[in-house]
Amino acid sequence: MKPLDPRLLRYSAAARGYLIVTVVLGLAATALILLQASLLAHLLAAAATGTGTAVLAGSLGALALVLAARAAAGYGGEVTALRAAAAVKSQLRRRLTDHVVKLGPAWLCQSPAGHRSGEVTTLATRGLDALDPYFARYLPQLVLACVVPFAVLIRVGLADWISGVVIGVTLPLIPLFAILVGLHTKAVTRRQWRLLARLGGHFLDVVEGLPTLKLFGRAKPQAEEIGRVTGEYRKATMATLRVAFLSAFVLELAAALATALVAVEVGLRLLAGHMSYSTALLVLLLTPEAYLPLRAVGAQFHASTEGAAAAADVFAILDTPVPGRAARASWSRPVDLRTDTIRLNGVRLAYPGRDRAALTDVNMTIRPGDQVTLTGPSGAGKSSLLALLLRFAEPVSGRIEAGGTDLAAIALDAWRRQIAWVPQDPHLFAASVAANIALGDPEASREAVARAAQAAGAYGFIADLPQGYDTEIGERGLRLSSGQRQQIALARAFLRDAPLLLLDEPAAHLDAATASRLEESLAALTAGRTVIRVSHDQRSTIGRVFIIDRGRLSQAARVASGPKNRVALAVVS
Repeated sequence: MKPLDPRLLRYSAAARGYLIVTVVLGLAATALILLQASLLAHLLAAAATGTGTAVLAGSLGALALVLAARAAAGYGGEVTALRAAAAVKSQLRRRLTDHVVKLGPAWLCQSPAGHRSGEVTTLATRGLDALDPYFARYLPQLVLACVVPFAVLIRVGLADWISGVVIGVTLPLIPLFAILVGLHTKAVTRRQWRLLARLGGHFLDVVEGLPTLKLFGRAKPQAEEIGRVTGEYRKATMATLRVAFLSAFVLELAAALATALVAVEVGLRLLAGHMSYSTALLVLLLTPEAYLPLRAVGAQFHASTEGAAAAADVFAILDTPVPGRAARASWSRPVDLRTDTIRLNGVRLAYPGRDRAALTDVNMTIRPGDQVTLTGPSGAGKSSLLALLLRFAEPVSGRIEAGGTDLAAIALDAWRRQIAWVPQDPHLFAASVAANIALGDPEASREAVARAAQAAGAYGFIADLPQGYDTEIGERGLRLSSGQRQQIALARAFLRDAPLLLLDEPAAHLDAATASRLEESLAALTAGRTVIRVSHDQRSTIGRVFIIDRGRLSQAARVASGPKNRVALAVVS
């Protein structure tokens, strides 16, 4: 770990003002240390020679003011450093959340570093909270360690050059030992943080899947795994603490020996009459101050390593390029999916670590207002095609265009604002029913939320809830059935007035009666919108039907069969 990571300043401009104040207060504290030693040496020398009490009283008053000013500088430095930490944490959390959202859910599964949602959550909470010691204690001490020893060395050298030489020779030993210990600390702390992130991520996954684990009798092995990882984390933490204690001992021993060396040579020369009493006192009072900041920064280094390690992981995520961001926007007008056509030309998609491509040579034209159904066996590539349109994944070859503009050159936020998506397993948050629906349009009125719920067929069960739309549904909506969660997600998509609607098995978790009502609602609500729907059931298809098999797309022919069209087995080449 670097003594000062410049990326913390580059990613956290809001903290620079606080850090400047911290540096200024550190410089003020340095001047006060020198003044305090001079006043104290003068007082002791004056008292030894029998100077009058009036003179001593004035010096004592000045010393008291210096001590108060030094305490105020230390307090102010810590307060401003804590505010800097709060600004850094807030800005990094916003950047991290925004960047992970832009990377998309596919990144969580395909990240080379193996990031999972639980690990990212631990990183954004417990990990960034560990930056408090870094900013509140380590950085102020680092400022003092860079300034105080040199100021003391110059002042002592002016008063007694021999003592200045001794301090100048022994002073580098402290940072040398600190660096040697720090190299070992870096590896130990990195392992400790990795284990904590792994423990947090695994624990969250186990809690979310606990009903399934209990159902299949696999809860006990998972509890044993958590216990094993917890034991490893405990051992890593104790190893880190051992290193911290030993490093403190090494630094204290080196500083004590160096201080003793200066004290011995000063004492011998004072007895021989080669040094004045006031000069000897000044040297002896300032010598510990030269080593103290270096010892303190070494101790605070260990307290700050966890936060710095977490920040390094945050920077690694922030440095991950967002798919499609390399291209520059070159269109002369905004893309509008109400009027612009989407074209896929020779698109191929492959996921890292997989032998077979998810999609191969896909050619498709989607015009405004088209109703499209994607069908085919599980794992054929239907959801992968939706992931391309959502820009959760980027094609390895081929081109996707919207209105003649390469999709990679369109601003990600502007593109996704025109899409409403209902996945197979929609995520609901620990909030009210109304709040979950209103995610589709945070500015929507309660009446608009109710209309969207009515359209999705959710009005009936919402009315039966204890507090209606204000009922809290718990994390992931676990207080609702799977069908009810699906209806909430559909209502959220209906509320979002987006020209492109992506539906991934919208009726998969609904009973026959609710699914039938939903089909009628979809027919009315999708009028005028472009709809791409994934369905395993060939009997519930809309518009043009495309079959995906082993990553290859082909259009199916329709034959009239009663009131509804059905998909023929023949395939249009």
